[in-house]
Parts: sequence; structure tokens; C-alpha cells
Amino acid sequence: MLPGRRQPHAPRGGRVIRVVATGTFDILHPGHLYYLEESRRLGDELYVIVARDANVKHKPRPILPEDQRLRMVGALKPVDHALLGDLHDMFKPITEIGPDIITLGFNQHFSEEGLRQKLTDRGLGADVVRISGYPGPLASSSKIIEHILNTRGPTRPAGEGE
Repeated sequence: MLPGRRQPHAPRGGRVIRVVATGTFDILHPGHLYYLEESRRLGDELYVIVARDANVKHKPRPILPEDQRLRMVGALKPVDHALLGDLHDMFKPITEIGPDIITLGFNQHFSEEGLRQKLTDRGLGADVVRISGYPGPLASSSKIIEHILNTRGPTRPAGEGE
């Protein structure tokens, strides 16, 4: 079993419900925390798979390196286990964990049905749940970066535009 840093919570109905959440988690913000809190509510143990720097190809590379992102995610209260994804097979850690539920964030590019099919093809029966977005103006890393550039970019002195 994967190493963890916390004891599992009391199981529901006699067995531990494992939830897996995945993401890049670059520049942690309230939207990330909301996603992880909502994911955690669905089960007894929350495993979070943090994307490897080399595997982030659908958006700009993370600002923070993977080891720092992993450490930040692992320190969050809802998270029982945090680990880096596999460089070659995104399903390898999922297979090792054997989750009951896999959660997707509101803006993750996976199709729930497509993911369910890939899990079934690998003999994994996890349910897939999409978590809604956090209702806030700066609830994504890209919005935070855009805000920083607009208010603190090279053409604006610090403090202007706030």
C-alpha cells in the first residue's frame, strides 16, 4: 500500500471508501481547497495525485515545481495521502490505490464517460464524479496569474490598479 501520513477515518458501513482527486495544483487557491474538501466528503480517505511537471501538456507548464506542489497539497487538511503521478501511465497510481470514487474538477479536460470506460477497460470499477466550481472571482490559477499581470505587471507599479 502507498505510504500515508494520516490514519484513515472511521469507515462507513465497515469498509473504507477511497477517493482519488487529481490535478496540477499550481498556485494553490480557494478553488483547489473547495475541490479537495468536496472530494473528501465523498469518502473516508482522500488520495491526491499531483501531476508531474513533464506530464502537464494541455496548458502552460506549472510555475511551481512538482515537489513543491506535492508538499503544499499534502499539507492540506482534507488530504490523507498525496503522491506524484506516474511519468508514463496515469492509471498506475490509480490501480495501486484501488479507489471507489475518482473526482474531477469543474475545469479538468477529462470526459466522465470516457474516463469511466478507460477504468472499466483496466478492470477498475471506480465511480467518476465531477465537482462543481468554487464561486469566486479568483478561483483558478490562470485567473490569479492574469490578475497579477494586470495589476502588478511590468507596466504598472506595485499598488496601482487595486
